[in-house]
Amino acid sequence: MTEAASVYLVDDQPAVLKAMSRLLQSAGLNVVTYESAQAFLDSGHVGKAGCLVLDLAMPDMDGMALQSRLKEMNSDLPIIFLTGHGSIDTGVLAMKLGAQDFLTKPVDGDKLLAAVQTACEHNLRCRQARKEKQAIQARLDSLTPRELEVLHLIVEGKLNKQVAAELGTVEKTIKVHRAKVMSKMDVPSLAALIHLLEKLKT
Repeated sequence: MTEAASVYLVDDQPAVLKAMSRLLQSAGLNVVTYESAQAFLDSGHVGKAGCLVLDLAMPDMDGMALQSRLKEMNSDLPIIFLTGHGSIDTGVLAMKLGAQDFLTKPVDGDKLLAAVQTACEHNLRCRQARKEKQAIQARLDSLTPRELEVLHLIVEGKLNKQVAAELGTVEKTIKVHRAKVMSKMDVPSLAALIHLLEKLKT
């Protein structure tokens, strides 16, 4: 079951939090609010599904500093920055550092909802891809060292007899290893195995 996405609002102005929260909740979204970047970091929601709507200018830790911290933590929460007095340069920098969007205050309700929708969809795709990679890696980890050697050689396009010669064994043994590799990796063909391994590289 897919984890429900939430919108995490971080802004040091309670009135802004209240207004944005109402707007997003009226669209049926689950919203959690924080009045500081540190409060969000302490919440335990960094690795959750959804997106982060983040004020750029805040005391103590500002939006860009929180973005850097989240990057260090390998968080895949997309960030939508809000600013009342940010320059275009700041917006460009935020986007270069991986922000999903950059909106100016007072924020247009339709633009915010559209940005949140896009960010949550992006986050869902990222989380699904990560889960798929973890599942593929788990299958790889289940192979014995010899099966792993066989996998690498057959992926290079070598025939069973060539693999046997390289590993100093007989073709019959390689056929057994190959069958176990295909079974453990849960693939019907060499092409499917190659396609599966390619997903780990993306």
